[in-house]
Amino acid sequence: MSGRILKIAAGVVAVASAGTAAVLAARPGGGDEATAGDPLPPATSAITRQTLRESVEADGELGYGPTRTATARRGGTVTWLPDSGAVITRGKPLHRIDDDPAVLMYGAVPAYRDLAPGAEGPDVAQLERNLTALGYDGFTADDEYTGSTADAVEQWQEDNGLPETGVVRLGQVVFASGAVRVDSLITEAGVSVAPGRDLLTWTGTGKVITVRLDVTDGALAKTGAPATVTLPDGERVTGKVTEVATVIEPGSGADAEPTTEVEAQITLADPKAAAALGSASVDVTFTAAERKGVLTVPVAALTAAPGGGFAVEVVDGGATRRVAVRTGLFADGRVEITGDGLTEGMSVGVPK
Repeated sequence: MSGRILKIAAGVVAVASAGTAAVLAARPGGGDEATAGDPLPPATSAITRQTLRESVEADGELGYGPTRTATARRGGTVTWLPDSGAVITRGKPLHRIDDDPAVLMYGAVPAYRDLAPGAEGPDVAQLERNLTALGYDGFTADDEYTGSTADAVEQWQEDNGLPETGVVRLGQVVFASGAVRVDSLITEAGVSVAPGRDLLTWTGTGKVITVRLDVTDGALAKTGAPATVTLPDGERVTGKVTEVATVIEPGSGADAEPTTEVEAQITLADPKAAAALGSASVDVTFTAAERKGVLTVPVAALTAAPGGGFAVEVVDGGATRRVAVRTGLFADGRVEITGDGLTEGMSVGVPK
């Protein structure tokens, strides 16, 4: 899903340019002098102090996030698979081959080898953490597989109907970051499989929003960055980026170049907000720039200043004066300004 990107700031600047041109044509600039004899502007607006945010919107998809594939790590006959949609937690089988379970445990390092006494490494550490969480003890939970670890593994194997060897064979454990939700089944019970055969796909258990951005907008979606999500019913909820990956898609034609995008996963601050929704399209808003506590006026308040640049027409009672200003961030039809003597609450001229 390649998301539609709408750069709101660009739209605001375009409006500013068109609106300013119209204003400049109708309201030529001048100096900073008071002009009591000049006619007052047709309308006024107050200078306000506020936080301006430049936003970027993208299309997002609400679901369970990216799918992963569980494969057979040994040959044999598939004897059991969970139902699609089932949630598998730590210590429970994800599938069975020749009636031997592949037990889910939590960890970031995928299973890639047999684990036996003498083995060391982060995969050993996460195995021992899981054994502790499942109630097994008698060993030190570190990154070394000792004889005491093997004793605990034998007990775990007995409890799960596995050969009691004290060695965790490749295929007896599947590591995932947490509980998983079975997304789809690729094969079925009774099928003979070879090592490497795909068995099922799975996702996380929580609802997340997936967004794809152009690489040029990728900096908006750094891990931990805030985002606002508009749900199908119009409700706006907050979230943050929890995972970012670069995705390269092959071109659709023989000579087409591959495209590179940034894919971000957004987790909602309140998971209940989307609990009742299935897959759905949503709008996601990122903050591209922010200016806190700055003076702002409507874009239409800008006029041409002598020698170039911009000014605003300050209205004080029955008199007006033009003050040269420096512009900053444009957002939501307003613009950040700084200028001599300008303060919050002053009135400036605007077209009707």
